[in-house]
Amino acid sequence: MKLKPFLIAAAFLAAPTAFAQSTHDAHGSHGAHMMADASAKPAAPTEGTVRKVDKAAGKITIAHGPLENLGMPSMTMAFRAGAPAMLDQVKAGDKIRFVAERVDGAFSVKQLEVVK
Repeated sequence: MKLKPFLIAAAFLAAPTAFAQSTHDAHGSHGAHMMADASAKPAAPTEGTVRKVDKAAGKITIAHGPLENLGMPSMTMAFRAGAPAMLDQVKAGDKIRFVAERVDGAFSVKQLEVVK
């Protein structure tokens, strides 16, 4: 009868691994579904303040509110300008409304409007 405790112990040891794999698979497909949903709907503009314009690097540093379409909280970060003309439209201190997306692995400003 010593085999019974061994089988019970083995079942308990194997259960977390099986559970982790099943939840990982579920989250993996859920994450892919969520990404598809986020890219399917248009992103809402977010308000921000331009902190820096780096024409040489083609980037705009923006202190911004949450970016719902990217699942990103409020922060300050540099974005690639989606078009070179954007770099001439803004200067440090400007209040803006913008749309950011992930393009080829980089966060990029796709739309930009200076708020008067």
